[in-house]
Amino acid sequence: MTPDKLFSISNPVALVGWLILVFAGRMKWAAALVTGAIIPLLFGVLYASLIVAHWGESRGSFSTLAGVAALFENHWLLLAGWIHYLAFDLFIGSWEVRDAAKNGIAHWMVIPCLLLTFLFGPIGLVLYFLLRIAKVRSLRIA
Repeated sequence: MTPDKLFSISNPVALVGWLILVFAGRMKWAAALVTGAIIPLLFGVLYASLIVAHWGESRGSFSTLAGVAALFENHWLLLAGWIHYLAFDLFIGSWEVRDAAKNGIAHWMVIPCLLLTFLFGPIGLVLYFLLRIAKVRSLRIA
């Protein structure tokens, strides 16, 4: 299988996860199991497999920006980086939904945070933290 084919399979899987969060995020099976564990775990296994199989194929490193750019010249490692984003952003979105439910924040208020987390990762998380501070008056996470 090619990196392009795995990319084209991974994106719809992530999108299904995000749709579950938006439309069924408060259901017990959704954020706690499917989007918070199963899908990120599958992405984690795929990520680990890609790293193990292709790490030695690149002259890049994490020590400089040029080194990171060189790593991502390898399409397998670029795909691994993308899978990393898919897994972690979905995990964070799942946490946002669970944390909001635990703190009595209406799900409709979390949806813009989810959309931004899906599209721009940390920006959505920042928005969720601002919402959380406004509604709960705390950043303390149990």
